[in-house]
Amino acid sequence: MNILIGFSIPFLGTLLGACTVFFLRKEMSDLTQKALLGFASGMMVAASFWSLLQPALEQSEDSFIGIIPVLLGLVVGMGFLLLLDTIIPHQHIDEKGSEGPRSSLSRSTKMILAVALHNIPEGMAVGVVFAGLSNSNTTLTVAGAFALSIGMAVQNIPEGAIISMPLRNEGKSRKKAFLMGALSGIVEPTAAIFTLLFLENAAGAMPTLLAFAAGAMLYVVVEELIPASQSGKHSNIGTIGFATGFILMMILDVVIG
Repeated sequence: MNILIGFSIPFLGTLLGACTVFFLRKEMSDLTQKALLGFASGMMVAASFWSLLQPALEQSEDSFIGIIPVLLGLVVGMGFLLLLDTIIPHQHIDEKGSEGPRSSLSRSTKMILAVALHNIPEGMAVGVVFAGLSNSNTTLTVAGAFALSIGMAVQNIPEGAIISMPLRNEGKSRKKAFLMGALSGIVEPTAAIFTLLFLENAAGAMPTLLAFAAGAMLYVVVEELIPASQSGKHSNIGTIGFATGFILMMILDVVIG
């Protein structure tokens, strides 16, 4: 039951954010987008350390040899997202051109794929933390797992809005923009489920897998979220958003977890 609830909470955050299309009439301002992107990146960086890397290091031997599995997981996690970023056609909301291989997919579909790409490591992070609860050697706790899940939900709220509002402004109906925004969030619980199933046969690799999820999340932050929040004028708004998100996630993980 805990797993079902934990996997559902982040998706509910995306749904809540996508609901903004029913209440907001105008396009989201550039300053608001910068603040929200900075906020999401701050939360993801904090979650990568407090919820993933720190537990991974605590389960490793206190030596250079002991942390090699963690370092390996971190590098492979970044490489995995780099691979997906290269082979999947997608388009970021604030860019005119698309990335990845050439494709006949519509701009709307590519925008959804861009959001879905960085929902994959978030889902993996939630999946690996909840899977780790059954491992007697882990320092993970139920409270810590739910703190991560809630943190992902909080940062998914602006993400849901950032994908749904542009779709609405491109001429989609409010209902369709909401459904397409929600669709991008389904990737997260799906990734969590696949991670959980994989870990049934790889429980001994928990430090590596925790670091893998952290590396994948950090790639998304550095590749997409921070550059978008710092582009153009008023980059300080994105920085303030980052600090706010980082502090909130740290509070959730350290206090609740």
